[in-house]
Amino acid sequence: MSSIGILGTGTWGVALARMLSKSGHEVACWSAIPQEIDTLCEKHEHPNLPGVAIPEGICFTKELAEACRDRDIVLFAVPSVFLRQTAAKARPFIPDGQIVADVAKGIEKDTLMTLSEVIADELNRDGKHAGVKVVALSGPTHAEEVAIDLPTTIVSACADETAAELVQDVFMNTCMRVYTNTDIRGVELCGALKNIIALAAGISAGLGYGDNTKAALITRGLAEMERLGLCMGCRAETFAGLAGMGDLIVTATSRHSRNNRAGFLIGQGVPPQEAVRQIGMVVEGINALPAAMTLAKRYDVEMPIVQAVDAVVSGGADPADAVAKLMQREKRTEARGVRRRGEAGV
Repeated sequence: MSSIGILGTGTWGVALARMLSKSGHEVACWSAIPQEIDTLCEKHEHPNLPGVAIPEGICFTKELAEACRDRDIVLFAVPSVFLRQTAAKARPFIPDGQIVADVAKGIEKDTLMTLSEVIADELNRDGKHAGVKVVALSGPTHAEEVAIDLPTTIVSACADETAAELVQDVFMNTCMRVYTNTDIRGVELCGALKNIIALAAGISAGLGYGDNTKAALITRGLAEMERLGLCMGCRAETFAGLAGMGDLIVTATSRHSRNNRAGFLIGQGVPPQEAVRQIGMVVEGINALPAAMTLAKRYDVEMPIVQAVDAVVSGGADPADAVAKLMQREKRTEARGVRRRGEAGV
């Protein structure tokens, strides 16, 4: 049995807490919002996971120290925009050498750091946490399905393979199959960018387009993700795996996907911020857009779908016009690294 502290009590944090507790692990969950802890302690049910009973053995606490101290793994399950400040608050209670796992997906807007890099950077500001190992957990994993024990797969990614395997051992059970990957940057880049492509898929559905359009966006969106990843030193097979293709498929097609649902509303003419309000939860694809646009420019990588989504979400472009521009781009070949005669770009 392992002892796990979970920071964050959203649907994903609670679904994982339930799963780990049912596997026999000791679990403590903390939230920065006291009312969330009160509700979970009183009802043992998450408002966004109706009908899912939360085991009595899970400790819900308002004390951050209780969730961090003497834990085999400290799991960050907070939205990407709150990750750095949560790591700063947790720093005094996390010992050097701690195994930390992160299930948030995104890229920090100002620093362009992946979220594992954000955690490591913030914890080591005191110069006393250089030995912390940060593992990214990512893949096609909707909380709503994990919370009812449906078969699910995920990737435990860390440059330190031993740390990745430790997290693999703890999280693996009859319902959750865990693979390892040392390409943590590639895994995290997939987790951030697939949310943007899922927005595009939702926008196309909101416009009334069909499965052909959705399939095209998923396929060519994956090509954009991989192009950027290869320029950043990531491995191609990561993008063809669970964190890339797998997570992109589920996020771009599922009714559980916040990004897909937000995109659908935007495609129907709802302003982006109003769409987020109607979803009622964080839409990470919108948060990831500024960093994705900056990275595309920095590495001189053509990402037309990402750029089209940004034009709609950030620039107020008409979604139908954005699709028309995508369809009317210059001719290309699908073969990687091959250009048509006279072609200037990729």
